[in-house]
Amino acid sequence: MRLNSPVAWLLLAALVGLAGRHGLPGAGNAPINPPIAVPTAAAARSDGPALPAFLPVEARATVALIQRGGPFPYAQDGSVFGNYEGHLPRQLRGWYHEYTGPTPGVRNRGTRRIVTGGTPPREWYYTDDHYASFRRFDVP
Repeated sequence: MRLNSPVAWLLLAALVGLAGRHGLPGAGNAPINPPIAVPTAAAARSDGPALPAFLPVEARATVALIQRGGPFPYAQDGSVFGNYEGHLPRQLRGWYHEYTGPTPGVRNRGTRRIVTGGTPPREWYYTDDHYASFRRFDVP
């Protein structure tokens, strides 16, 4: 049966509908991963580590999530950062990982990121302009 035939599409639609009714992951409108709360000011209480003043409260909460090992609110969090722009010191692929520092008031991930170097992280960088520039900081 050809995939572009109407019968094939009807069969595919029926299978997806059945899977959705039976609660199979990824079927219908059921999320594969339940949503995780985005870091907030409450997650970055002042009794945490002393971080630089330029980090917004959401980025501070992301640092705390990184130190705990998650869970992270975005699927891309923890993925390898390629450093294609070359703004960070040159390292082997896999050295850098990126995490979202949520931007209040936007519906997407925004432009704020924390990039770490090493596993566990030994280097920390913050960008609020989607990798155009970085500020290095230390995490006690």
